Amino acid sequence: MMNKVSKEVQEQAIKTAKGTQRPNQTKEQTKLIAQGIEKGIAEYKKQQNKKSRERDKMRKAQLKEQLNNAEMLVALHTNNDQNNNNRLPWVLLALSWCGFISRYLYS
Repeated sequence: MMNKVSKEVQEQAIKTAKGTQRPNQTKEQTKLIAQGIEKGIAEYKKQQNKKSRERDKMRKAQLKEQLNNAEMLVALHTNNDQNNNNRLPWVLLALSWCGFISRYLYS
């Protein structure tokens, strides 16, 4: 199975091979060098794609972790607010009774 490369890569490989061509080098030798350069470029692109996928996976994992942390903070904050809201009526009731008792005692 032969890897297909774009025309740009082929042209770039031929250009590079001709640029490094030695005197008395045959066209077949230059063609073989160009094919080697094409394979090198294809391998480089594969490596870069692999690195890009890995970076993308890491970025997604970090975003997921940040989202989970934010959700936990919101849940904790909501629980604290609910606890404070549950205490408020009792505190107000106790204060009002203290006020009624003090008014009754000092009047």
